Amino acid sequence: MKIINTKDTNFKSEFESILARAKSDIKGVSKIVSNIIDEIVESGNEALKSHIEKFDKWTVAKDEDLLISQNDMKKAYENIDENLRNALHTAYDRIKVYHEKQLPKSWIDFEENGTILGQKVTPVDRAGLYIPGGKAAYPSSLLMNAIPALVAGVKEIVVCTPTPNNEVNELLLAACHLCGVSKVYKVGGASAIAAMAYGTQTIQKVDVITGPGNIFVATAKKLVFGEVNIDMIAGPSEIGILADESAKPHYLAIDLLSQAEHDEMASSILITTDEDLANKTSIEVENYLAKLEREAIARKSIEERGVIIVTSNMEESIELMNEIAPEHLEVMTKNPFELLPYIKHAGAIFLGENTPEPIGDYIAGPNHTLPTGGTAKFYSPLNVENFMKKSSIISFSKNAISKLGEPCALLADTEGLTAHAKSVRVRLEDK
Repeated sequence: MKIINTKDTNFKSEFESILARAKSDIKGVSKIVSNIIDEIVESGNEALKSHIEKFDKWTVAKDEDLLISQNDMKKAYENIDENLRNALHTAYDRIKVYHEKQLPKSWIDFEENGTILGQKVTPVDRAGLYIPGGKAAYPSSLLMNAIPALVAGVKEIVVCTPTPNNEVNELLLAACHLCGVSKVYKVGGASAIAAMAYGTQTIQKVDVITGPGNIFVATAKKLVFGEVNIDMIAGPSEIGILADESAKPHYLAIDLLSQAEHDEMASSILITTDEDLANKTSIEVENYLAKLEREAIARKSIEERGVIIVTSNMEESIELMNEIAPEHLEVMTKNPFELLPYIKHAGAIFLGENTPEPIGDYIAGPNHTLPTGGTAKFYSPLNVENFMKKSSIISFSKNAISKLGEPCALLADTEGLTAHAKSVRVRLEDK
């Protein structure tokens, strides 16, 4: 694994390339995705069927074949191994409890002059979840996207997931049943995003689309934003680790690989104050790589996007990591909580050697749909509020408008909006 030092003469350019990891070729695929969206808008189900035949390699005989029945979801749930079902329930319960703590509240405030102000919080009517298929199926992503929607109070939750060769992941269906998903469609890629955003003869338009996906899915979400709301534009998975001399190299190595095995484009970055630890971790990475089922994917990720940075002190380490703003950040130091106040940018923070990133992926409770590519500087993890919206509440009494009406009208005058001003003054004149 590549090791660089902040004292190296070329460190600045090396670090700039790390920061540029998020530069995905959205421009390169925008035209393709735009054409796919246009075809869905114009032809609906017929375009969907054509895209499925082209990309997922199976033929949709009739519209009903796009939908997976509730009975199939129930059967999948009943047929899975009991230990696996119990694990799903454990994850479900922990994720639900965590997200219930996020629920925003409606409120009303009464002022002495008779003004009533407040906020009304309501869920969206219909949420669309995109759950990836292809290289791997992710029932955990279903839980992480469906549960906050359930907690928010969304009445209709629909799922789109690709089914290459018309093969459906049974564990994903079991998770859909557990979460009470309304409908599951065998549709993937940009076509699925377009179908949920604009609707077809079979798939009803949704209000918000959430969930991870490849560059085509991410680009489609970007292009339909405004027609519907979206959670974020997420890129390949990534992990950053802050470590001092107390960290265990084999822990560090396998945690770096836990992200590298996701995707060839995944990023694994270790920043440490200990050069000896850096060298030992690099050796451990190689030792583990040879034993991984997804070795080819993980090796390419590590070789092209993996790096260990050796710094002069922990302050420098934190400064660099804040610049990177990783999706997942592990803190493997003697006293990890002491560093927490100085960490500004990270999607999720894992403190201590007994908190590997996969704990957050599956069982801890917080959401694993996280901002990537440095967007943790301004984005938050997927949460309950992604499935809700707020309405302002305003009510003025006669006393309130008599006191605040003229300043309001004056401000309207200065903007040249005479009807605005008159709308207020007519009430002031009405004795």
